[in-house]
Amino acid sequence: MMDYEGFKKEIFALTNIDLNSYKEKQMKRRIDSLIAKNNFVGYDPYVKALKTDKVLFNEFINYLTINVSEFYRNPEQWEVLEKEVLPMLFQKSKTLKIWSAACSTGDEPYTLVMVLNKFLPLNAIKIHATDIDRGALEKADIGIYSSKSVENLPKAFTEKYFNKNGDLYSVKQEVKNCVEFKHHNLLRDPYPEGFDLIVCRNVLIYFTEEAKDGIYKKFNSSLKNEGILFVGSTEQIILCNKYNFKPLRTFFYMKDKQ
Repeated sequence: MMDYEGFKKEIFALTNIDLNSYKEKQMKRRIDSLIAKNNFVGYDPYVKALKTDKVLFNEFINYLTINVSEFYRNPEQWEVLEKEVLPMLFQKSKTLKIWSAACSTGDEPYTLVMVLNKFLPLNAIKIHATDIDRGALEKADIGIYSSKSVENLPKAFTEKYFNKNGDLYSVKQEVKNCVEFKHHNLLRDPYPEGFDLIVCRNVLIYFTEEAKDGIYKKFNSSLKNEGILFVGSTEQIILCNKYNFKPLRTFFYMKDKQ
């Protein structure tokens, strides 16, 4: 009978996702609950079903990658980005190269476009947005959201950047044109480089300390000198100088000059 160690090996072979890099207690509880919800007993029959049932497989990936996302999450942090961080970056360069890492269903990169539009015309904005979950990326590409997803956004943003249809909000095409979505696994794939700003929020809390250690180092290499990493509300980096960062504001870290 397959145990959790065996399950992790099977999942790695099937998906290239290394469950050893996620906090075990938390992740095992989530997976066990999903298996029970689908009326499987144990890991063996569930793994067999994942190999043949595309709907079940997609549900598993979606559940595994913990897609909790919304527009303008933690508004006060977006205000710091708009009023302090972006003006500072624009002093050094007229155009910014930005990566929204682990972007989930697109709420975050689209929010970035809306904030950047205060500084640049839409046709001058390009966001590189990545996630491990192809299903989430498809939703992001479609760009249709519930009223709950957009409830934190300033009203001016929802009026300017969305078409409203009943209870649904669809991102306008000129905003969608500003974002390029790509599949990327933070734990395995090479990292793109030369960014002024990397936004990666509310994802790293699910990883082990060892996995986070590697990700912070790679993010640092992906940034230009004095580029900024913007993290989530529960993800302050203790001893950030270990990764060649210095704290700029809470949740914002600057790459130290080399």
